[in-house]
Amino acid sequence: MQRTATVLVYSDDVNTRQQTRLAAGRRPAADVPAVEYVECATLPAVLSALRDGGIDACVLDGEAVPAGGMGVCRQIKDEIFDCPPVLLLIGRPTDAWLATWSRAEAAVAHPLDPAELAAALASLLRGKVLAEPA
Repeated sequence: MQRTATVLVYSDDVNTRQQTRLAAGRRPAADVPAVEYVECATLPAVLSALRDGGIDACVLDGEAVPAGGMGVCRQIKDEIFDCPPVLLLIGRPTDAWLATWSRAEAAVAHPLDPAELAAALASLLRGKVLAEPA
């Protein structure tokens, strides 16, 4: 049986976390495992969850306050050994260069398009989960 993937969703806004979960769904693509979500509303919660391990991918809200997802992404890439891949939710498509600066593997702009978000998350999970030995 295929294992479940764990995706961390970070935003200070409960509505953004909910929209992200609903848009990506329980299974973003047929060839990736079902997803369980871990929600975090603060930077300390993100760092704690990542240090505990078991996170396969992160979705970070670039518009979160006070710690924006871009800065959080850059920080976790520096501080977390074997940091999982990151999908950034950005305010505008033109903010994609900031996602690159933060070292995110993917970016999706608001308003969230469910097909685009699911495809981006599935791509990250393929690289992480499917590459691991069973």
